[in-house]
Amino acid sequence: MESIEYKLIISEYTEYPGPRYCIQGNHSGEDFYHTKLNEAFFEAIKNKESLTVDLDGTAGYASSFLDEAFGNLAFDFSSDKVLSNLIIISNQEPDWKAMIMDNIIPDWENRRVNNDKPKKTEDHSEWYRLEKGIPIKKIWN
Repeated sequence: MESIEYKLIISEYTEYPGPRYCIQGNHSGEDFYHTKLNEAFFEAIKNKESLTVDLDGTAGYASSFLDEAFGNLAFDFSSDKVLSNLIIISNQEPDWKAMIMDNIIPDWENRRVNNDKPKKTEDHSEWYRLEKGIPIKKIWN
């Protein structure tokens, strides 16, 4: 059986990634997570695959965009699941990959363990979260 490649290219979402929260401006990390990253990651792990996220080809990132998008991923799926199923491509700026994998994901794992819930500045459609290893799709508080 041939495997499917699960890939998100952020430059196809926007050339100009924005701030952390939806309330702060367009193409935020919060919006990217809820409209693209959560579902793509779920589909990859459901099919026992990894998700590749390509950061190249944009005008750059605010660290808050990356923190919000990939931090929410760790919060909803756990750092173990993310670190074992996420591939980051960042040839233009290798420090972004290191920041996500070495800082953001572990920091948000601590938030997950302490139940320090992410801020939502806009109403979002249902999204996936693992609860005791079971994926549940709903609007989380």
